[in-house]
Amino acid sequence: MPVLNPVRHTLSNGLRVVVSKDPTVPVAAICLWYRVGSCDEPRGRTGLAHLFEHLMFQGSTHVPAGGHTAAVEDAGGHTNAATGFERTVFHSVVPVGRLELVLWLEADRMGGLLDALTAEGLATQRDVVLNERRERYDNVPYGTGWEQLVAMSFPAGHPFRAMPAGSPEDLRAVTLDDCRAFFGRHYGPDRAVLSVVGDVSPEAVVDLAERHFGHIPPSRTEPSPGALPAAAVTPGEPSDPAEARRHVVEPVPGPAFMAAYQLPAYGEPGCAAADLALTLLGGMSSRGLHDRLVRRDQLAHTARASLMPLRKAPSLGQLNVRALTGAALADVERAVDEEVERLADGGVTEDALRGARAQIRRDWHDRLAHPVGRAEELCAQEAHFGDATRCDRHLEGVLDVGAADVGAAAGDLLAPARRAVLTYEPARATAS
Repeated sequence: MPVLNPVRHTLSNGLRVVVSKDPTVPVAAICLWYRVGSCDEPRGRTGLAHLFEHLMFQGSTHVPAGGHTAAVEDAGGHTNAATGFERTVFHSVVPVGRLELVLWLEADRMGGLLDALTAEGLATQRDVVLNERRERYDNVPYGTGWEQLVAMSFPAGHPFRAMPAGSPEDLRAVTLDDCRAFFGRHYGPDRAVLSVVGDVSPEAVVDLAERHFGHIPPSRTEPSPGALPAAAVTPGEPSDPAEARRHVVEPVPGPAFMAAYQLPAYGEPGCAAADLALTLLGGMSSRGLHDRLVRRDQLAHTARASLMPLRKAPSLGQLNVRALTGAALADVERAVDEEVERLADGGVTEDALRGARAQIRRDWHDRLAHPVGRAEELCAQEAHFGDATRCDRHLEGVLDVGAADVGAAAGDLLAPARRAVLTYEPARATAS
């Protein structure tokens, strides 16, 4: 895996530019990371950040609706975007010679999106986002499970309580004035990180960034109305004991046991140990839940565990067990708790930890194998920690965690008191 060795520069308007030169990559991968996500939405306007991801493709001062994607594709490249709790990311891959085109396109919508924002465009993209929600969440078995667990993990009014998909009611209430205010507050150069990976000159990239972005004024960065500080939740303390457990009866294929564990924020002490503990718990080896629930006890189809890292709030450990028809959820939960206790009581051997480290190493290398993955990770480290060079040290920080710390993380951080639980029971068909 190549050392990224990024070059960092900040423009006078606050835009941070990160460049990683790699002569073996014959393309330019560009990532523009805005430090805005669902946690920044005003109260009563959930889903606004995701809606804006779509609106960013609806034209700007010099680009017609749909013209951004068309221009990149005509140049032999491709482009996409994603919205999360803490970020909205736009990335493109083009031949190196078309790098300036992408920077011009990104700068045009950063500096001139509001010139093209119309009621018609808002209505069209609102329908698209609402339809996405129906297809990915509302009309899919277990589709709202993680959404419910996130809401159960944070107190009412907390900025991380709502998923990026938002609620249909809030999305339908969004106005043009809401959009203008949100854009002005969050989509300026001082709220963004630009990264470029490929066979490019760092000096040339900085010059291009200055040429196309340097004239754009900083955004208005006052906090969103009604937002709460991340400290409103202390990692590990149940945020709403009355909602720590929920049972749902729906027309799903089979019973399921799901949980969300409150863990330390990404980059904070204990987060890496929790990541390794979850990797051990959710792995396919003879020491994980898959072996216990699927192979041995034959209670489940699948059993997975993973980390959802969050920087400005407690990270969340994700646990998802799809049980076999007829399996007792009490037996599933008992097995989960016993496997966690086993890890805490000396089950984290060096041999087991070697496998977990190998899986984390493989996942990290897979991510950085593609130029887009590298560009996005450079943005993430710069946005979260103010230092893109952490990319070259991140893996070492995780793999250096010892067995004793991982066992302690299993006992302390994956304890039942630190989780919200959601169980599914299939609804019985009624006679006609």
